[in-house]
Amino acid sequence: MDKELLYKKCVSFHGHECGGLLIGFRAALLAMELLDITAPAKDEETVCIAENDACGVDAVQALLGCTAGKGNLIIERRGKQAFTFFNRINGRSCRLVLKERAFASREEKKNFMRTAAGKEIFDVQEAAATPPPQAEIYRSQKCAACQEMTAEPWLRVRNGRLLCISCFEKGL
Repeated sequence: MDKELLYKKCVSFHGHECGGLLIGFRAALLAMELLDITAPAKDEETVCIAENDACGVDAVQALLGCTAGKGNLIIERRGKQAFTFFNRINGRSCRLVLKERAFASREEKKNFMRTAAGKEIFDVQEAAATPPPQAEIYRSQKCAACQEMTAEPWLRVRNGRLLCISCFEKGL
C-alpha cells in the first residue's frame, strides 16, 4: 500500500488531519521499516508502548493493529512524543523519539513531516526494556462491597474481604 493511502487510513480512523496524527503516522511507518512489520497485528505480534496519549497513538492503532484491548498498546503518560515498538516474531525492537526542530511555519513543519526520512524526524534508540508479557485472561470474582465482578489481579483484601480497587480506596 502506498504512503498516501496509509495516511488516509489513519485520518479516517482518527477523524481528522492534525500534526499529532502525522507524528504517529511517521513513527508507525518507521517502526514498520526498522522492524520488518508488513501488516497490522492480528494478535500481539507487534507491541507499542506510547509515552503519550495524544493523537499519534491513533495512527499506531490504525497501521500496526496495536490496541489496548489486545494488550499490545500500552500508554505510559509521560508527555513525550516517544514510542517503543517490539516485533515479537523476529525479536527486533526500537524506541523512536521525536527530534526537536524549529520551523518557520506550520506549513513548513507539515511538509517536513510528510516528506523527510524517518530518521530525520526521530532519534532511533535501543528499546530500554523487553516486551511486556502477552495479555493474560484472569478469573473474576465479586467485590464484597459493590458486588461487581472484578478480575483477580485488581482485587484487594481488607479484613478478609475481597474488594475492587475503587471500594478498597474508599475504605469500604
